[in-house]
Amino acid sequence: MRALRKAGAKVKSKGHVPVRMCASCRRRRPKRELLRVVRTAAGWELDPSGKRPGRGAYVCPDNPACWQEKKLRRWAGAGAPALAAALTAYLGGENGEGTHLSAGQRTGNGKQGAIRAPGYDGGGV
Repeated sequence: MRALRKAGAKVKSKGHVPVRMCASCRRRRPKRELLRVVRTAAGWELDPSGKRPGRGAYVCPDNPACWQEKKLRRWAGAGAPALAAALTAYLGGENGEGTHLSAGQRTGNGKQGAIRAPGYDGGGV
């Protein structure tokens, strides 16, 4: 590698890919594939932009099992029923194929984007 740099050849790196963990299923995925949920004074609210201030957590937008009240109760506490209803309404029912999601969030199946799965580029922590 060092010899290539001295010879003038440019080495391109893919760059850093931020990885976050789904709070419900504990699967690590690239940040752009997850939906952020923020804790506010009014309770838990969805943050599609990912830029709102406050305590945040991430949820898989393509895996309806992650939106179930039982799994959300682990970390959302008493706000889990309202959060489950908001996620289901926002993401579009049972299959999670919401048309409003960006291409990175609309992965199709729950396995794609997970570590050691097709589609994961290997960028790490």
